[in-house]
Formats: sequence, C-alpha cells, structure tokens
Amino acid sequence: MRRKQLAAALAVATATSLLVAPQASAAPAQTIAWRACFSEVPPGAPPGAERLECGTFTAPMDWNHPNNGKTVTIAVSRLTPKDGKAKSTVFTNPGGPGGEGRTMPLLFAERQKLADNAEIIGIDVRGTGASSNVTCGDYFTLPSTDPRDRSRANLDLLYDGMALQAKFCQTKSGELGRYITTDQTVKDLDLLRQLLGRKKVSWLGYSGGSWLGAYYATYFPKTLDKVVLDSNAEFTAPWQAVFGDWGMGFERRLRVDFLPWVAKYDSVYHLGKTADEVWQTYERTRRKLNEQPVTLPEGVYNGVLLDFVTRAGLYQKGAFDGTATKIAELAGAAPRRMSAQATYPDASIGTLFSVLCNDTPFRGGRTHLERDAVRDGARWPFFGYYQLAGPCAFWDRPNVTLKQPTGKGVVPTLMVQSVRDPATPLEGAQRAHRGFRNSVMLTVEDEGDHGIYGFGNACVNDVVERYLVDGVTPAKDLTCPGVPLPAPGETVQNPLTKARQLATDLGW
Repeated sequence: MRRKQLAAALAVATATSLLVAPQASAAPAQTIAWRACFSEVPPGAPPGAERLECGTFTAPMDWNHPNNGKTVTIAVSRLTPKDGKAKSTVFTNPGGPGGEGRTMPLLFAERQKLADNAEIIGIDVRGTGASSNVTCGDYFTLPSTDPRDRSRANLDLLYDGMALQAKFCQTKSGELGRYITTDQTVKDLDLLRQLLGRKKVSWLGYSGGSWLGAYYATYFPKTLDKVVLDSNAEFTAPWQAVFGDWGMGFERRLRVDFLPWVAKYDSVYHLGKTADEVWQTYERTRRKLNEQPVTLPEGVYNGVLLDFVTRAGLYQKGAFDGTATKIAELAGAAPRRMSAQATYPDASIGTLFSVLCNDTPFRGGRTHLERDAVRDGARWPFFGYYQLAGPCAFWDRPNVTLKQPTGKGVVPTLMVQSVRDPATPLEGAQRAHRGFRNSVMLTVEDEGDHGIYGFGNACVNDVVERYLVDGVTPAKDLTCPGVPLPAPGETVQNPLTKARQLATDLGW
C-alpha cells in the first residue's frame, strides 16, 4: 500500500505506542446493558430473532487523543446459543465500508454448527446504523451524470460534482467525519472485545469486512482466534486500487455469467438469443432512456440508473431474474412488474466516503481521473467509466497512517473468494493473499457471487465451519465448486443481500 513518507514516521511511532493497551486507560469503566432487540418479533423475521439482544457502548471519538472528553456511541447485537453456553465469540461485518451490521447474527441462526457453539456479534461500526452517524447531506453525485459522455460540459458536471460530493460529506459530517477511519474502528472493536470479557474473539467479515478484519488482525494480532475473510478487497493496497478494479470485475461477471444466462432464457425475457444480442438490446435501451427517461412507480429511469440497477443485480445470481425482468420492462419487451423500497438516511454513504477518503492517500486529481476513466471505459464499457472513489481526489484528508497488513503474527487466516466476484475481483484477492502471511485461500470455481459462506454452498460452509468452529485450518489453498445459476424465478439467497433486506424489514 502506498504510504505517507518521512513526515508520517513520527505519527506511526506514536500511534503504535498507543496499541499496547490504549483502551484500558482511555475508556471509561462501562458495561453493555443487553436487552431484547424487539418487544415483539416483527413478522417475517428469521428463526432466532427472539433471542437477538441489542446494546451500545461508548468509545473515544479520537483514539489518538482519548482523554479529550469527546465520544461516539457504537450499537451492537448478539445472538447466543440456545443453551447459553458459547465456546467462542465471533465478530461479524457485512462490508461496505459503511454496512450496518446488527442484523448479521440472524443470518447464521440456522447455521446450526456455528450458532450452537458461538456467541455471534453484530456491529454497526462508527458512522453508520444506530451508531454515531456521519452524512453527506443526502447528496450523491455518482448516479447523476453519465460518465460515458466525455464532452467538456459533461466532464465539468462530473468532476465538479465529485468535488461537491467531498465538500458535502465533510461539511455535513463535521468533526466526526475525520475520525471515521479503519484506524479508529479497529480500536472500537478491541474495546468491545474487552467489554465482553473475552481474551480472544474470531472474525467473520465479507467484502469491505475483509479489509476491516485484516486491519483488526494487524493492529491486535494476539486477540484474534480465527479470521475468515469472504469476498476479499485487496486489503494490502490502497482503497483507490480496490475500487479501480470495479470496471474489470463487473464487466467479467456481465459477459461470462449474466448476458449468456439472459440469452439462454430468451423465451422469458425476449432480450436476445445470444449474449451479444442481449448486450445490443441493453445498449439500445440505455440510449433511449438517456434521450427520454421513463417514469415508473419506484422512480425515474435514465441510462445511468439502468447501469446501477444492472450492476446491483450482478452481485448475486439470485438477482439475475429480477434484473433481467427490469431491463425487459424498460426495453418495452415485457409487461411491467413493479417493486418498491433512522438516523441519517445516507449514513452508510457518509461512512463509505469517510473511510475511503480518510484511510489511504488518493493519487492524482481531475486530470488523472479523466485519463483513467477513458482508459477503463474503453476496456470495460459497462461500468469502467464510473469512479466511485473519485471524490477522494478533492478530499481534505486528515493525518491518518494505517499500519500495513502483512499477516505477521496473525493466526492462520481463511480467505474465501469466488472467481468472478464483480465487486472484489479475484486478482485483487490473490494479491492480498500473497501479501498476507499464513493466509489460506478457498477459491470457489465457476462462481461469481459476492458473499459466499452461509448460504447454499455446502462445500464452502463445511470448510469455513471446520475452521471457525472445529479449529481445523486447511493445510494449503483449496477449491470448492460454485452453485449453478438458477432458472428464472428460482430463489437463491446471498448473505449480504439477506442482511440488507433484514435491516429494511426490521426498520433498522
């Protein structure tokens, strides 16, 4: 990962000195007052929801100056075994960064081997959910401008919008926004470990949760028992590199899995009998929507929103049917099927940008962004022009220097990775694997879902639980077969999608 240079050396030494036991002296004596999360379990909540408990604790706003009196609130949940006898404690995280995590324990309530042996902890990390929030004032520029339009007027809109995004996020989040970083969050996590009275905990993190887990293990290697990183961001590189791979990852998932699947079921969707025909239909529909947006009950669709809807549908195979149906509807090839969709409503976006732009330096400015967009758009036309991390080029970055994740001193770490993951591509995960000592990679072949463990893949579930519960670390890298793509209308669940849906259903 690119580092700040000599000017950061003193800061690194100072921060490192705080890692010995910063929480013990900095944090006030406190306990978590656990209570039932629901007075009445909401309809549709999964089995075990009645046992889910919620609580909060406080942490210093700035762990590097912990005695200044400023604090944040962290909201957590826990699910204990039915007999109350937990043999281990597992911290979970859905990724993002910025994903709300308190519903995560419910995802594993029916993973009997894990749920019967472990106390499972869900966490709304600082910045999001029911924890102290940051916000971008509901301003989000990315879906507002078509990045394929490289006219000077549109480029001004695009990059001025990114600069405005940075200003909105930092102004609206105020002082707290500067302390929404991985460095601060991992110290919150270790405080939580201490408040629970655990000498060691295990980690189960997806997507951006792989980044957080790798750093938690790097900062506090002696407090981790088992580490599972599922759908891995390249946590040994800067965030800029991680999101720079999105165009490649989504293009591959689109071309290899989605377009051929839609073509296979042309009798259902009528979008084309070959992958190329489906793509041409998509492009025609996109052009028409840019010329004349279409208003549906759930919102107004232009070409950019079509891209975002399709991109969201590539994360998991179970969303292919709904995504193809929506494309067909917008293409005029199928009857309409309508669908619908707290603190700051955009806290997850605020946390996302705060972490991305605070954690690691961003290389280059507008000229750099323009050049990269043209290069990546030519390579990966579906999503290569989009630059989620672009606002970081205009960010007033605080003085944050993260420790480099190397795996040194960390327990053997199990990385789970599908070969066609669109959001955290295989190549980045492999580089992180090579750079993180004592890691073992479970590669899921012929699979493209983002988030694997916990739903539908018996081979993956067995390997993860033998490690996480039984303590059996694979001796070397290994593979599992993927789950076949579904037929139209067939339900296939995914842990990250399920977590988001649960949060919506529960009103969290």
